[in-house]
Amino acid sequence: MRKTVPLLFFLVLLSACGTIADGNRTRKDTPPPLKNVHLSNSAAVKKALYSQFKEWKSVRYKMGGLSKNGVDCSGFVYLTYLSKFGFKLPRTTKLQIDAGRKISQNNLKAGDLVFFKTGLYKRHVGIYLEKRKFMHASTSKGVIISSLDDYYWSKKYWKSIRVKT
Repeated sequence: MRKTVPLLFFLVLLSACGTIADGNRTRKDTPPPLKNVHLSNSAAVKKALYSQFKEWKSVRYKMGGLSKNGVDCSGFVYLTYLSKFGFKLPRTTKLQIDAGRKISQNNLKAGDLVFFKTGLYKRHVGIYLEKRKFMHASTSKGVIISSLDDYYWSKKYWKSIRVKT
């Protein structure tokens, strides 16, 4: 009996390594980072971002979610940067705002983060693609591509940043 207790304890510890700490997704939800995509390579960044969109298109919105069962806006940004660029951003919109330097809308390039004030204390984040389009996890439609010129988003736009890597 004394020998089986340590063995059971070891097996429990070993099985705990099968999921990521948030318990919301498994390792297979996040592909290994593409180490050859750097944010300075605009063409490669666009390709990686459209690939991410193809993989996540229409995944429903879920506050605090980090999986294809549901993801929130900052979680989608976090996962995209981690899986496509091998870069770990902060997890929340509040902290992502400070992850780079402020840039104007006129200077946006693929991979920049765009932020919106959607309520008195609510913020939303997406990733700029090109031609005034950005991808994000919408509360109503899940992961989609929207335009900065859409009536709703143009009124809610707050600021943009270029991530420091």
